[in-house]
Amino acid sequence: MKEIEVISKFTVYNKITELNAEEQKVMTKAISMLDSAYAPYSKFYVGGAAMTESGNVYGGCNQENASYPLCICGERVALFNAGANEPTTPIKILAIVCHNPKVIIETPVSPCGACRQVISEFELRHNSKIKILLKGDSDIIYKLNSGQDLLPMSFNSSYL
Repeated sequence: MKEIEVISKFTVYNKITELNAEEQKVMTKAISMLDSAYAPYSKFYVGGAAMTESGNVYGGCNQENASYPLCICGERVALFNAGANEPTTPIKILAIVCHNPKVIIETPVSPCGACRQVISEFELRHNSKIKILLKGDSDIIYKLNSGQDLLPMSFNSSYL
């Protein structure tokens, strides 16, 4: 028998001004996308923004549906928006912000499993890590260096 330990780490920032200028730009866009989120059922609003290596920032927000399986998360919308507009350009930074008017979200919320898999696929697609920024209602921001910090044993094309 062999035991393997998987370790993930992230950096905690106390306010947006502690981020560098590019990270602040992406986070600000993600925050602004909360206003466009459509979440009449859950009231869980998600804003996302993806910055490509070319410096362009693409927004996204969650879109709910009464038939819940047809909903899509804000971070996936941002990633797909960037991928549709710049299909050959790697994504450099992904910011994800959430808000729920029913409860204060003190700490950042990490992406769901489906979103983690999509992040992993974008990293694999461009052979490039994506820096991930997470934020809730408070000023606290988590920064991860890669999707591998969220999903270290991702499914990928090598199995197909």
